[in-house]
Amino acid sequence: MKTKNIRKVAVLGAGVMGAQIAAHCANAGIPVILYDLAAPKGPKNGIVMQALKILSKLKPAPLAEASVTALIEAANYEEDLAKLQQADLIIEAVAERMDIKKAVYDNVENHIHKDAIFATNTSGLSINELATVLPDSLQDKFCGVHFFNPPRYMHLVEIIPSKQTKKQVLDDLESILTMVLGKGVVKAKDTPNFIANRIGVFAILSTMHHGAQFKLPFETIDALTGVLIGRPKSATFRTADVVGLDTLAHTVNTMKNGLPNDPWHAHFTVPEWMQQLIDNGAMGQKSGRGVYMKKGRDILVLDVEAKDYRPMHAEVDPKIAEILKKAAPEDRFPQLRAMTDSPQAQFLWSIFRDLFHYCATQLEHIANNARDIDFAIRWGFGYHMGPFETWQASGWSNIASMIREDIANKKTMADTPLPDWVDSIKQIHQATGSYSAADASFQARSEAPVYQRQLFPDRLISEQADYGETLFENDGLRLWHQGDDIAIASFKTKKHIISEDVLAGIRESVRIAEKDHKGLIIWQTSEPFTLGANLQPAAEAIMAGKADMVEKNVDTFQQTSQCLRFSQVPTVLAVRGMALGGGCEFSMHASAVVAAFESYIGLVEAGVGLLPAGGGLKEIARRTARESFGQDLYPMLEHYFKKVAMAAVAGSAAEAKSWGLLKANTEVVFNAHEILHVAKQQVNYLHNKGYRPPAEEQQIRVGGAPAIATMEMLLANMLEGHMISEHDYAIAKRIAIVLAGGPVDADSLVTEQYLLDLERKYFMELIQMPKTLQRIEHTLKTGKPLRN
Repeated sequence: MKTKNIRKVAVLGAGVMGAQIAAHCANAGIPVILYDLAAPKGPKNGIVMQALKILSKLKPAPLAEASVTALIEAANYEEDLAKLQQADLIIEAVAERMDIKKAVYDNVENHIHKDAIFATNTSGLSINELATVLPDSLQDKFCGVHFFNPPRYMHLVEIIPSKQTKKQVLDDLESILTMVLGKGVVKAKDTPNFIANRIGVFAILSTMHHGAQFKLPFETIDALTGVLIGRPKSATFRTADVVGLDTLAHTVNTMKNGLPNDPWHAHFTVPEWMQQLIDNGAMGQKSGRGVYMKKGRDILVLDVEAKDYRPMHAEVDPKIAEILKKAAPEDRFPQLRAMTDSPQAQFLWSIFRDLFHYCATQLEHIANNARDIDFAIRWGFGYHMGPFETWQASGWSNIASMIREDIANKKTMADTPLPDWVDSIKQIHQATGSYSAADASFQARSEAPVYQRQLFPDRLISEQADYGETLFENDGLRLWHQGDDIAIASFKTKKHIISEDVLAGIRESVRIAEKDHKGLIIWQTSEPFTLGANLQPAAEAIMAGKADMVEKNVDTFQQTSQCLRFSQVPTVLAVRGMALGGGCEFSMHASAVVAAFESYIGLVEAGVGLLPAGGGLKEIARRTARESFGQDLYPMLEHYFKKVAMAAVAGSAAEAKSWGLLKANTEVVFNAHEILHVAKQQVNYLHNKGYRPPAEEQQIRVGGAPAIATMEMLLANMLEGHMISEHDYAIAKRIAIVLAGGPVDADSLVTEQYLLDLERKYFMELIQMPKTLQRIEHTLKTGKPLRN
């Protein structure tokens, strides 16, 4: 597969979206020219330079690590238009106004390279209308591209062709967005707000409408429309606050102005209470208040009648919660609809009914098929299932009958009938594809080369993953293959916690791979990679006086890590999401790691009162000795010491590499669905070059007592400044001892096993301390660390 070579990107507009799109391109290693107006005072590039400063302060962080800003070059339209010729991809991201965008096009059109792709980032403006001001030479390379905010983290990007856009341009852009920037691409038709915002904002308007109809307070609506129904925990009004009430209002008004003939047009209006908030500067999270407001440690909610904020009193009817959690999918909506005396039940049925009604009516106008709507809503709004998937899971024909009955009884938001095609199919997603209302056919997934790298892409309700042939299985792990010579191990435990069965499974997997396969990959079928070791049995054993059993288990963990390191065939970890504690340690021992860009890696044991004892500290000491090239060990030891003692977690795979938790040659893959494909390539590469395992090292130079003393001085200052507790000090001191190789002379030579013995010794000291047991118990109960 040949992907268009993007040597440089230009982003026009250094506002919130433009700067963050530039940041994500830089995350991917692509040089970027970031343009804005020339500053009226001071340096001409002052506006862009200020935007770059803001990038480093934003949360969540748009930058993988601070150093990537070096790839972003500041520019202005007054002095630097000639540089635009260097760009292979130009993304315009100025304000969402036709006149402003067209003025920019007039300014830059003569400076665009003849082979460049020119895209406008817009959330809903007409691509064909924007194209009218472009010269003929740019018409066929111009299209819309809609990144969702924040661009680094939101998976969805919509591509919107104009009538003139070349297919090759669309294919090239799809490949770049998917493989290089790691996005999920949906091609939308050129209609107001495209797919995701059209459907997602309708869902919000419907929720507001029915919330008012059934007189439910905002916080109760959010309690009902979050995780209980498979949507983000920010639900409806918290999401509106995060997005910005002004931004939401702009999107609503785009629908109002651009869709005069939509049967739901009467509902495309901003509620009076929300307009008043906007007029008063209460835009949501960015202004400190919106639907919600934080006061001290309390979160207050808007009382519309009192026009003031009050404490929250969210109340979900237990009967409703029971239905949502335990009823079969096909029974939930009939049960809710039948509860005519329950405002909450009627509210939930109504918001789903009208969403289904709207999606069915609009499908042929806004999307090529139902799959595009469902993925757009899942990737852009965080729904666990798209609207058509939810409808299908609930019984397609039965739900259709219920909707028609409510239309007849004038209970729906619009009285337009359901389209005839609804009755012509039994399922909207089938094994052969997803329904296209425009073509009256089922459209299969794209077979473009870029998608062949996604061995297990996001699946729809109609699709089943084929995880190959089982080679070995126990209660914690399954070893399988796809008909090739590469074994794949996947954990079966909740959150992929590392249990005794997982440890035994890894060792058996290595044995099987050594005997019959080119190599072993550890890859999980879903995120996270792992949250680390299961501490519950260890804590219970200590309290039962069985310390010897715990020490034996720690030794088993260490030997499992070493098994990955000394395997006779290459072992490759394919990591995505959280890889904490033992997961990080496994990655340090494997022959190679392929990491999704959005991987969050760290040795976090200090947070539960322990130190890493799966070989992680041994590996740090070993790597420090190898990489210091005979120089002073201490600077590198201190770097690692601070990360481990503070239980720091790298915010990306790139940052984990810069910290040294991942090796410098670790493959970082931007699309998480491609890591298994790349891991297989890595196994084949290592096998074909004649892989040989490393020899166990007997000569590891350590910092010894002087390094321990220096790290203790750091800790003493932190303790005196009340930055850490006495127990934090006790934990960190033991981490320092192991990293430095114990109280030996500086530059003493030790073995790997000696360092593993130190790890195990001080782990056992810590786990028997009452305050550590308190931390473990608190974390197991709450999922949060305890500082005692």
